[in-house]
Amino acid sequence: MIARMLATAVTEVHIARRNRWVLIAVVLMVVFSLVLSAVGSAPSGGLGADRLSITAASLTSLSVYLVPLVALLMSFDAVAGEVERGTLPLLLTYPVARWEVLVGKLLAHTAILVIALVAGYGAAAVVAVVTDPAAAAGFGALWRLTWTSTLLGATFLGIGYALSSLARRASGAAGLAIGVWLGLVVLYDLGLLAAVVADDGGTFTTSVFPYALLANPADAFRLFNLTASEATAAASGISGAAGSIPAWQSLSSILLWPILALALASLAFRKVEP
Repeated sequence: MIARMLATAVTEVHIARRNRWVLIAVVLMVVFSLVLSAVGSAPSGGLGADRLSITAASLTSLSVYLVPLVALLMSFDAVAGEVERGTLPLLLTYPVARWEVLVGKLLAHTAILVIALVAGYGAAAVVAVVTDPAAAAGFGALWRLTWTSTLLGATFLGIGYALSSLARRASGAAGLAIGVWLGLVVLYDLGLLAAVVADDGGTFTTSVFPYALLANPADAFRLFNLTASEATAAASGISGAAGSIPAWQSLSSILLWPILALALASLAFRKVEP
């Protein structure tokens, strides 16, 4: 079983390398991390936190948008692309279960994402430490951001596989992927903000709003990192809610979502005809 999943993962890595996804993901993370590191760490002296902790808080705001987008772009044609190329029937003739195929793809794409995250966050860390040697105290915050970003990416990889299985055409899956990204990462928070304003401190704000945040993997990721950060003031928007929701709740959501997303993808893949 493990050998079959690893074989699928190796194949997917080669495909991603040929499609330049490794290079694209690394370049995106490095460029945006360096820019945000230079801009976001400027007020570190006034916040009473080390430069790297400020950088990690700023990178949280970047990662919540960029990591899901990169994950969806890597995964939207994982199944639909196989269908259009006519390789899915051949793939399914091998003695490999469908869920093993998805796990193999997940391992490959997660590995690519980890490479991009380490390159991007590592570049930002180098700049912070070279500029201020005391910034080394913030490596714990950067490590926390790295593994939570990996889990966030794995969640949206699973969502991408589900969309790819449902659409069965790469063009349709791409449209669905962009729609899901806009809905969960951008419009979801705007809708919650509008509801909070309309509720004016009522039942929704006090009882429903915290659980609505935890139900969104992107918001749970941001909540956990801001709750555990010493530089919450460097972030904006959701930072006020970060202090009112226990860290274990947001962490539970982060850990549960990749499993749920992969299970959803597996159910959708079962219905795809070879």
